[in-house]
Amino acid sequence: MGDNGVDFSQFGLSSEETDKLVGEVVRYVLFKTHQSSGCPIKREELTQIVTKNYRQRALPAAVIDKAREKLTGVFGYELKELQRARSTSKNQARYSQQSAADLRSYIVVSQLPADVYRKFVEDVNTAPLTGFTFVVAGIVHLAGGKISEENLWHHLRRLGLKETDENHPALGNVKLLLETLVQQRYIQKDKVNGPEGNTVVFELAERALDGEVSQKIKDYVSQIIGKDVTTIELND
Repeated sequence: MGDNGVDFSQFGLSSEETDKLVGEVVRYVLFKTHQSSGCPIKREELTQIVTKNYRQRALPAAVIDKAREKLTGVFGYELKELQRARSTSKNQARYSQQSAADLRSYIVVSQLPADVYRKFVEDVNTAPLTGFTFVVAGIVHLAGGKISEENLWHHLRRLGLKETDENHPALGNVKLLLETLVQQRYIQKDKVNGPEGNTVVFELAERALDGEVSQKIKDYVSQIIGKDVTTIELND
């Protein structure tokens, strides 16, 4: 019986077969997280690792749970499930249908203390991306959790970040980097139909709405503007 209370022999698997499956899931999670710069991993991707050779219905869930234990116990990572943020636009139903397959996904979060992570793990090369993430999320947060694309770029331009800048000295292609935040699920992008045609809007997505991250965003903005972020609004 495994550490997570599941007896894999009920699936007709030997301990060697079980360890191999769990190892494949763990390796996939670590590789994909690095390869995709931390973008969420769909549960379907992990399930397919198991179902390509095994047909037992409850096996994928058991293997994923065991892999989560290994990631925590061996590597110090939490495989955290994301709750998909829903769009508040009128197109919500259509977009919800399109993203139905993405409803269950995971990100890898270090369980190391922040000071230890910064000293021994954090890549200094990612610092500009982290700063950009907090700036964008902070702007959207101050706008009430939702902002038009035009208004977002208006405020970014005030910080010296232009939509047309493809070779920023620290960030590179700024527009592409904004799309990366969408893929990483810090913000989500939607189209809203209005009297003047379609308007692109950005909203906070599940990673920015996570309790711990959300509080960090509020603290970050409060330090910058010197005010409690709950008492102000972002105006043009």
